[in-house]
Order: sequence, then C-alpha cells, then structure tokens
Amino acid sequence: MTKKLTTSTGSPVADNQHSQTAGQRGPVLLEDFHLIEKLAHFNRERIPERVVHAKGAGAHGYFEVTNDVLKWTRASFLSEVGKQTPLFVRFSTVGGEKGSADTERDPRGFSVKFYTEDGNYDIVGNNTPVFFIRDPLKFPDFIHTQKRNPATNCKDPNAMWDFWSLSPESLHQVTILFSNRGTPKTYRHMHGFSSHTFQWNNHAGEAVWVKYHFKTEQGIENFRRVDAVKMAGDDPDYATRDLFDSIQQGQHPVWKLYVQIMPLQDANTYRFDPFDVTKVWSQKDYPLIEVGRMVLNRNPENYFAEVEQATFSPANIVPGIGFSPDKMLQGRLFAYADAHRYRVGTNHDALPINRPIAPVHNHQRDGSMRFDGNGGASPNYEPNSYDGIKETPSVATAPYEVTGQTGSHKYPSDDHYTQAGDLYRLLSETEQTDLIDNIVTAMQSVALDIKIRQVNHFILADESFGARVAKGLQIQVNQ
Repeated sequence: MTKKLTTSTGSPVADNQHSQTAGQRGPVLLEDFHLIEKLAHFNRERIPERVVHAKGAGAHGYFEVTNDVLKWTRASFLSEVGKQTPLFVRFSTVGGEKGSADTERDPRGFSVKFYTEDGNYDIVGNNTPVFFIRDPLKFPDFIHTQKRNPATNCKDPNAMWDFWSLSPESLHQVTILFSNRGTPKTYRHMHGFSSHTFQWNNHAGEAVWVKYHFKTEQGIENFRRVDAVKMAGDDPDYATRDLFDSIQQGQHPVWKLYVQIMPLQDANTYRFDPFDVTKVWSQKDYPLIEVGRMVLNRNPENYFAEVEQATFSPANIVPGIGFSPDKMLQGRLFAYADAHRYRVGTNHDALPINRPIAPVHNHQRDGSMRFDGNGGASPNYEPNSYDGIKETPSVATAPYEVTGQTGSHKYPSDDHYTQAGDLYRLLSETEQTDLIDNIVTAMQSVALDIKIRQVNHFILADESFGARVAKGLQIQVNQ
C-alpha cells in the first residue's frame, strides 16, 4: 500500500509540486503552511555551516555608477554617474560541504551586499542566469539530491538524475552545469546574474521589470573536466587562494554591471513567462544596458568574522527596488533571512560585516548575543507617544497587479526544451563534445530507467544532443 505524504503533524499533503499562489502567476501565499514547514525545516537541517553555499570566499570593494539610470529607478546609490558605494561580495560553491573542492562541478554563488545610505541592498545570485527549479516547494527535495545519501553518506548520482529526469524544468540549468561553465577556473573569471526578475521604480512612481548581469572584465575561463578533477586533488582551495592572492598583489577583479529592462505590460505577452527562473530573456528583445562597475580591492582581515558571518538575503532592498511574482524569489525572501536567524543568530544584521552604514531605528529587542545598547530605555513598541520613529510612506514599492483564485497552480507553459536546445546549438563543436563527455561520465552509475528518461529530455531539446548522450551511455534511442 502506498504511503501518504504528510506534514510533520501527520496531515496528508494535497500537492507537493506547486506552492499555493494568488492566481496562476502568483505571488506565493503565506497561508501555504506546507511550503513554510518545508522551508523552515530545511533551513534547520545542518549545524553550523550553511545548508547550501557552505564553502565560499569574499572580498570588499566598491561599485561606481557609469550610466544614468534615473529614468528607471530612484535607488539612491544609482542616482548619479560617478557615485561610489562600498560593498562586500561572497562567492561560493553550492552543493558541497565547507571542506569540498573549489573546482567541483557546481553552480557558483555570486552575492553582493551594497552598503547604501538607504540601508543594505543585497543581490543574491549565481554565475548562471537560470536555476534548476521554479517553485520553492521543490527546493528542499532538490538540495537533498545534491547532498549525501542517508544510508551510504556518499554523493548519490542516482538521486540527482532521478530528480532531474522527473523535473524537466531543470534541463536548461543541467545543460549549463555539465558544460564547461560548470567548472569555472576562478571566481574572477565568471559572470554573475540575479537570475530572478526584480522591479525598479522611479520618482514618478513608474515601474519596470529588471534582471541583473555582472560581466567579468577578466574574461571567461573554465576548466575542462579532467583538469578540474586534477586541481581538486592538487589544490582544493584553488579559487579561494586565487581571489585572495590576486587582490593582495594589486590585481583587483572588475565586473561591469548591466541590466535588462522589460516594460511591465510586456510580462503578459512575452513568449516565455518572464518570472520563470528556468528561462532567460532574449538579449535581442531586451538588450543589456550598462549601469556601473564593481571593483574588489580589499581582502577580509578575518575570514570567520567577515566571510563566514556574512549574511545575504534577496529581501534586503532599498527604495527604488522591489520584487516580482517569481515564485522561487518569493520563497527565498523568507528562507534566506530565516536561515541566517538560525545559523548566525537573531541579531545577525548587527554584526560588523552585515551592519548597514545607514542608521538603524526599530523596536526589535533582545535575542541571543545582543551586543549593542539594545534600545536602551526607549519604548519597544509602535505607535507610542515618546520617540520619533515614524513610517515613511513615500518609500513604498510600486504595486503590481495580482489576480486569480488561491490554490496550487502549475506554470502555464511546460516548454522546458527550447532554451536548452538553443544553448546546445550555440556551443562550439569542442564545447558540445565536452558537454556530452561530462554528462556520460556523470551518469555511468545511474539506473537504466533513469538514464532513458533523462536521454528523452535531451532528445526533446535537440535530437543530436540526445543521440550523442544515448550513444555514450550505450542506450538505443528507440528505448
């Protein structure tokens, strides 16, 4: 008899694939107790390292505006050409533990904390413009497949490919991951992306949708598989060491920041859902617009105090910037800050590396390891008759329309193959060969039925792509 999937209190779960949203597009509803339970439990599964992005490297630097973007956003740190804002960046691998090798095949975290006069603004992205899944309800399950098997305590290719083959929306990111972009040579030689769609709004209250692209000025450099594996044995801290040494020697890494801008109304007619994080916007449709330049010029003085205790959350925004109904983004707005409250502590934002340069005035008190004045004798509630802390209605984010019935909604489109196929055909013959070799090598120990299911996805993206993987795995295409 099949066992029922339940919540931790034994209540049967109606839908474990789609979070509850306001209408088909969203946003996600807080009343989705199953989603909240999964994310909250997931954030508490590892002590004390990060559940994901456990191993990382970081550096201080600054951002300088190089282009006028005031017609789209009123964000103060972007208000004039030449303006500089201090920042801190943390790069990371995603799935491995703190002792894993820097050159493992994995996406790379790319998180930037801007210390602006209006508070901290965090762009919490990756070195890829897309992600494996598009609904936060599936995130704990996905990461479990990237961790260790509960019985063997070893990495489990069977679990990885089983999940991916049953979640075809992952195909675009899987294709990127198993290309040579899955093994960047250093943190300096890769791009960074917001992946998610955000909102910019200007002083007139007008809003647009936006995606961020950090383009490395050092150029893209990747390891081929055999070289990445060799480096993992020779120097598992290769990328961490490279970042520190390059800054120490005065070779300061630089990235140009660009954005893609989409008018609000285009979201209803674009050929892909612009809030689906498994998809990209064509740069022919929405060209890159230069914003500024990010320079890393100072190493941390203490790794634990700065890199390990740094906390980033996409919920940390400033006036002029808002969110979108991207379901994965909506889940991360809760999950990231919740993870930090658990891992670092309730007062993690007051630590020097996370503390904003803008004054902080609120009624949040107490909590473990409170190390400042804790608000002194001032009232710890609002409204009150005694202090001057007041709301600022003028900084409210521009609204966006939501409609529809509550429930667990599927995405309107299941085209998981067009963009993955386009990417495959964009690769050179050498890059295609490396991609096939990387996939075949990774899938050797996987169960036959899973291999067949995954090969079918590759075929639907591009017949040659699938046929070459099938040949490498010694599978007949007609299977």
